[in-house]
Amino acid sequence: MAAPEVHHLFHNPIADHSFSSDHKTLAIARDTTVELYSKVGNAFKLKDELKGHDKTVTSIDIAPNSGRIVSCSQDRNAIVWEPTPEGYKPTLVLLRINRAATFVRWSPSETKFAVGSGDRLIAVCYFEEENDWWVSKHLKKPIRSTVTTLAWHPNSVLLAAGSTDAHARVFSSFIKGVDARPEPTAWGERLPFNTVCGEYMNNSAGWIHSVAFSPSGDALAFAAHDSSITVVYPSAPEQPPRAVISINTQLLPFMSLIWNGEAEIIAAGHDCEAFRFHGGLEGWQLSGAVAGKGGAGAGDQREESALNMFRQMDLKGKVKDDTQLKTTHQNTITMIRPYEASGDSVRKFSSSGVDGRIVIWNV
Repeated sequence: MAAPEVHHLFHNPIADHSFSSDHKTLAIARDTTVELYSKVGNAFKLKDELKGHDKTVTSIDIAPNSGRIVSCSQDRNAIVWEPTPEGYKPTLVLLRINRAATFVRWSPSETKFAVGSGDRLIAVCYFEEENDWWVSKHLKKPIRSTVTTLAWHPNSVLLAAGSTDAHARVFSSFIKGVDARPEPTAWGERLPFNTVCGEYMNNSAGWIHSVAFSPSGDALAFAAHDSSITVVYPSAPEQPPRAVISINTQLLPFMSLIWNGEAEIIAAGHDCEAFRFHGGLEGWQLSGAVAGKGGAGAGDQREESALNMFRQMDLKGKVKDDTQLKTTHQNTITMIRPYEASGDSVRKFSSSGVDGRIVIWNV
């Protein structure tokens, strides 16, 4: 496997990142600004800073077709940045929330986007031509805590959300006049706004860090703070799912996950590296690190190596001063996103971390 492409941008944490569809622009959430980088040779150079938030920017997303950038922040606001010949023009978003905005993603149709918040609600935003601004409708029930993550179904109507109340849920975000009526799916047929199409609790009541629909939209995966990944296969509206499969690991918790086709999930987080999971309706299992080291027993091996390190320290009476990790990222991976795809398969994915690195991986 080819070595990953590593870009160490700075020494600050990167909360979120997003590439434009042509990979020429990279948007980074850094402190209170959105930084835009362009590829110059083999490196990324800072070309613009979008300043409009007055508190930490928590999430960003670039719409692949229109090139619009949406950002959200702890200042309880979201901004849509429209590309123009003179630069990016900010457009007002009426979120109507009283707590920090935590996560934002464009729908595949790019006619709306969703913003999770600490206000126990999701703002689904769409453009209102008359007033030239983005307005929102709120998905509220039955969310009981901060929304940490969101993911859109391929039909741009169903929306998955994970929150700190240990639940992953699937909602309908159908907005009359904005959305075309979706085809029936295993999640539901008639889908008025705020219909709860699925609600799943983590086994040990751990926070949900990441949710993702499979490419077909017929399965949902979510990662929780108990180091598990759960895959749900719905059967029919208002029926129990065909299968709910939990994979418990000896690794540290995963912060982000993506699907690679219908039979593989890639997840990364506090272990500072990405791992593969393979499976289907019959079951799922951890198959190893993307970088090639470790496997189903990766966590056990790590515990064993730590034990050996302390044993050596005890025997030799000295502390080994080695703060360099053996992984490409030197701190928690905060987000992984598809970078290059072929059909439903991901050929490359990108990751950002607390170490200020952006890494492009070959799958």
